[in-house]
Amino acid sequence: MINHPIEPIYNKESKILILGSFPSVKSRETCFFYGHPQNRFWKVLAAVFGGATPETIEEKKAFLLENKVAVWDVIAACDIEGSADQSIRNVIANDIAPILAESAVEKIYVNGGAAKKLYDRYIYPKVGREARVLPSTSPANAAWSLERLIDVWKNIAED
Repeated sequence: MINHPIEPIYNKESKILILGSFPSVKSRETCFFYGHPQNRFWKVLAAVFGGATPETIEEKKAFLLENKVAVWDVIAACDIEGSADQSIRNVIANDIAPILAESAVEKIYVNGGAAKKLYDRYIYPKVGREARVLPSTSPANAAWSLERLIDVWKNIAED
């Protein structure tokens, strides 16, 4: 069983919550979200919100809070092989209720189909709030170009 090593990023002004499934090996090593250099999350968000791609953990935290974006994952602990979502077993879900209670979150998005399935199974029954699925920014989702990802993800800033 691997425990999620990263605290959620949010504050009372956060309006958008983006949930992944569970941190990749690289993200667990760096102790921050979307730590794999090939993951396009930070490039996509920078394009969506019209800014430079944040590089350091401090820049990433500031970028998220500045753009009123909260980030966390669906899973608090699980068995997983490497970074493969399809290998996830024995899920213990995160409790997102405190984020919803302590912030201004209006919209919940999930980064990829695996996160959506996990959200619908473990979190939706507890909070009763729908999450919209966005195409995964993972390098494993090679069918989606950076441009296509940006085109779909830009809706989070427009909603």
